[in-house]
Amino acid sequence: MTNTTYFPIDKLKESETPLYYYDLHLLDETLQAVKEASSYPNFHVHYAVKANSNPEILQRIAAAGLGADTVSLGEIKAAVTAGFPAPKIVFAGVGKTDEEIITGLQYGIGCFNVESKEELGIIEELAASLGIKAPVALRVNPEIDAHTHHYITTGLAENKFGISMTMLEETVDKCVKSEHLDFRGFHFHIGSQITDLTPYKILCERINVLQEQFKDIEIPLINVGGGLGIDYDNPEKNPIPDFKTYFEIFHDHLKLRPGQQVHFELGRAIVAQCGSLITKVVYVKEGIGKKFVIVDGGMTALIRPALYQAHHKIENITSSSEIEEKYDVVGPICESSDVFGTDEVLPITKRGDLLALRSAGAYGEIMASGYNCRPLPGSVFSR
Repeated sequence: MTNTTYFPIDKLKESETPLYYYDLHLLDETLQAVKEASSYPNFHVHYAVKANSNPEILQRIAAAGLGADTVSLGEIKAAVTAGFPAPKIVFAGVGKTDEEIITGLQYGIGCFNVESKEELGIIEELAASLGIKAPVALRVNPEIDAHTHHYITTGLAENKFGISMTMLEETVDKCVKSEHLDFRGFHFHIGSQITDLTPYKILCERINVLQEQFKDIEIPLINVGGGLGIDYDNPEKNPIPDFKTYFEIFHDHLKLRPGQQVHFELGRAIVAQCGSLITKVVYVKEGIGKKFVIVDGGMTALIRPALYQAHHKIENITSSSEIEEKYDVVGPICESSDVFGTDEVLPITKRGDLLALRSAGAYGEIMASGYNCRPLPGSVFSR
């Protein structure tokens, strides 16, 4: 049976669905676990804003002392508004516009994670026009297979992200010689939803080789990105990821220089488990040899199943039946891919029941759309 004590059922029944429910207590516990596990000298954690930019979530993370990893001007502004200090904001992304770069420079953000030599040239030019030096870290494509979905793998040679190892020397040389670039170090990100931590050990080995290759150049920081995965199948059993092992890998395997900083960019691992999509059953349809639970929230509210073939644990949080049946849980959107789960085992489900799609705090609300002219879901928080 579903443990419904996790959810404020009466409050959710009174709210308009679909909606996102956030357990702020779990978020606080997760942030505390991150801080304790990363308490090595010169370790700095940034929250990847792209995972969830809900203002209340951002404010809570900023208050915990984390920095912000951003990929657009909108995210930079959201981070500043939420209370993240500009020097603790890093800006990544392959297509930074002139406006985004200029505004980032004017805000005084901590670092631009540069994705190409072409981008580096534009940042240098714009910094020169403002008469300042731009802090930059070069994103290196380390050609590591993170063994995750091909849509969220970012460290392979054929990906659009990062600078090839073969082009790195000339790009570093340009940084060091420029009057308007402040070379801060190297940035890496090998993918997302990584549950086998072996690729991180390989990343450490690649970084150590690079450190030796550029031993005559000052490298203030190494940014290893994020990508740590979560347990989508057992959110109750594993609500907080194994941050201890994750940070230990970098502490034990990176050969750092004296005073050198290590930066991390965690998103999903921090916010995913604290959020659930709550959706109401509109119809239970009898098919030929199959039953469909049709809910009022679809791929416009949670696109991961349609986009990544991802699966979120589905719970009926209002049924009191001890009898279980199999259902296909589908949304109302006019697309065949609008399916949350097939052959889901749920207690007998009826019209008006509330379902919870767990582990939806990351890449849920932030990716919601108005397709089919549907309104964006609202949010309810634990207090």
